[in-house]
Amino acid sequence: MLTISLSRLHEYRAHTYRTAPGLRLASVEDAVHFVNQRGFVLFWPNKGVELPNLWAAVAGERPVPNEHDDPAHVTWGWKDELLGLKRWYYGRVIKHRNAMISLEVMLYFYALSPNYGEPEEDYLFQYEQGQLRPEAKWVFEALLHEGPLDTLSLRKAAHLSSNTSDGRFNRAIDDLQMEFKILPIGIAPVGPWRYAFIYECTHRHHPELFTQVTDRAISESMARQKIAELYFNSVGAARLSEMAHLFLWRLSDAQKVIEALLASGLIRPAVHPQLKKEEWFALPNILED
Repeated sequence: MLTISLSRLHEYRAHTYRTAPGLRLASVEDAVHFVNQRGFVLFWPNKGVELPNLWAAVAGERPVPNEHDDPAHVTWGWKDELLGLKRWYYGRVIKHRNAMISLEVMLYFYALSPNYGEPEEDYLFQYEQGQLRPEAKWVFEALLHEGPLDTLSLRKAAHLSSNTSDGRFNRAIDDLQMEFKILPIGIAPVGPWRYAFIYECTHRHHPELFTQVTDRAISESMARQKIAELYFNSVGAARLSEMAHLFLWRLSDAQKVIEALLASGLIRPAVHPQLKKEEWFALPNILED
């Protein structure tokens, strides 16, 4: 079995992650192009999650500092500037981390969500089946009935404004974003920090998503294969369990995707020179005999 060349892998990721000198992002348009090119990226670097991220594509491979005046924190402005403008899809949607997804690729993520019928009825079925927390139901209903709301107003409308409700409200927001039911579409100058997200229902802000997914007849297997192709084209090499864990896929579904990518020739089985306990899969150009 071929072995992953760590030098080739590092060089490959420096290119796809845009961390190499000369490849860094310098403008919001660069950032949009980066997301469209990669398909999806994280907003911040996250320990244990191997994906390109917007911060590193601006700052290079260095920790995120606490100082607010660091030049690379321009990424905050880009993110806030584009909220609600439909240049990309932003939300806490990949392994419960903040991420940007290109609108074209978003169709494939949405095809794997539980939003397959009428959005204003699906959530009730999920709730009745025990698949949706009560707090998530209340938050979603508040947005359904009242339209876009900032975080403080949303907490009041969902009857989750007490200090003891902090954890339950945050879990509800996280759950609903992960299922592509809600997303932030703006910033409101409210609260102690004069900064709070404005949330809206995804199906109202992006009505084209459900229609396009239905019209294109994107099956779950097609969606997973497309996402996995983009994933390997970004990271270069990964383990099956790593991919499944990242996208919250069952191992059996992830295995089928790997088999399809092997058959297409996109990836090959490989050995990691330092981590040999589990089989890896890698793009052919980063392998060596």
